[in-house]
Amino acid sequence: MLETLGLIAGVLGFVCCIPYIRDILLKKTKPERASWLIWTVLGGISFLSQLAKGASNSLWMTGADTLGVAITFILALRYGIGGLTSRDIKALLVALIGLVLWYFTKEPAFALIIVILVDGAGAVLTILKAYADPSSETMSTWFLSGLSGFVAAFAVGSFNWILLSYPIYIGIANWSVIGAMLLGKRKTSGKKRDRHSSGDKRKSSWK
Repeated sequence: MLETLGLIAGVLGFVCCIPYIRDILLKKTKPERASWLIWTVLGGISFLSQLAKGASNSLWMTGADTLGVAITFILALRYGIGGLTSRDIKALLVALIGLVLWYFTKEPAFALIIVILVDGAGAVLTILKAYADPSSETMSTWFLSGLSGFVAAFAVGSFNWILLSYPIYIGIANWSVIGAMLLGKRKTSGKKRDRHSSGDKRKSSWK
């Protein structure tokens, strides 16, 4: 059962990138370059850290997700946005500091904590972008990726916070992007209604 859940999480972790990559090539989705660079590097670290700590079935999600993220980052170099803004540079510096700490500790558990914190720096960049421009993201990708994280958490099979922390974080972070998109769309709709209402008032005053 746990192996099946792990495989399902792995499949979801990779399949979720398909609609995202499709939308990138169609120039509908514009990935945040700094986010995907951070996620590519840290995805590999997470995989190695969990492997060193004894993870097995839950590794399918991490491995598949890292592969999909790496492909997306390569496409983001051409079709994405950002990467050199002040906010991006700060996030990349945080990631670099985390990598240095990880290198010197050599402790898988501590490395995984660093990975989650630094990964969060990349997530914040995309969450902010998703709120500002909801149409620049693919909602189905974030839903499936978040679902992959929660399924992988069940695949752990025991209450081991080290093994549970990363997949649960993945679930929360990805669905936070969806929340930002929904809030952004609501904000945009509200502004359109306000403009429409203002236009109606002006027309009324002309009569």
